Amino acid sequence: MEPGLLNLAGMQFRSRLFVGTGKYVRDGQPDYELMRAALDASGCEVVTVAVRRERLIDARGRSLLDFLDLKRYTILPNTAGCFNADDAIRAARLGRELLEGLSNPGAKWVKLEVLGDRKTLLPDPIETLRAAQTLLAEGFIVLAYSNDDPILAQRLKAAGCASVMPLGSPIGSGQGILNANNIRIILEQLKGDDPHFPVIVDAGVGTASDVAIAMELGADGVLLNTGIASARDPVRMARAMRAAIEAGYHAYHAGRIPRKLYATASSPTDGVIASSRG
Repeated sequence: MEPGLLNLAGMQFRSRLFVGTGKYVRDGQPDYELMRAALDASGCEVVTVAVRRERLIDARGRSLLDFLDLKRYTILPNTAGCFNADDAIRAARLGRELLEGLSNPGAKWVKLEVLGDRKTLLPDPIETLRAAQTLLAEGFIVLAYSNDDPILAQRLKAAGCASVMPLGSPIGSGQGILNANNIRIILEQLKGDDPHFPVIVDAGVGTASDVAIAMELGADGVLLNTGIASARDPVRMARAMRAAIEAGYHAYHAGRIPRKLYATASSPTDGVIASSRG
């Protein structure tokens, strides 16, 4: 049984897995065929694309967008590599211009990513909020990448973001969900008065179990890139991530049993044959 539909920015999606397009490399060159196969195996419907020119066009003049089925995927432009609000705003505008010309439904969307420094690649909360406010005023549908900070998450939602995307751990680190308690608090606070507000865990996923944990916490989806693209077998890992999204979703909605210090027998004790020992 597939997970229920995800409602996001006025659209509905069957898949709750969002997949990036970077880091698919073979012999030092972008491997767009491998990227396309991994996206297909993941079952995703939303694909993120960094809109800076050097990430869209490779050394042989090939455009990444030429390898994506724009009728199948909703393209989510992201502002990856931006370290201040002004650069992120310019990148978002460029993404809108590109996709409007291609008639893709993601033209007004932006995954807003404003980083604080090049070593940690952690989000800059002040610049993120400033960029979000400007882009929202310009009519963008903003999905905001953020720290696992409940206060910032509340501010971004209040500003009008269509989704808040707290990190599981630093970008590309593969450390999984480092602060599950903060994710729980964000989910509780943002969904308290709006159960359908989408919270999508973004960044740090290393393997399928990380995806399952995020979904078991109650997240509405997971966005990842490196966990698939840098795996030894990206296509096989994409299948694993797809299965993990579904498993975590169903586990959360099924309701796990409470943790207990001592054992609880799973078989009844009535009628057990008594020991003959004294």
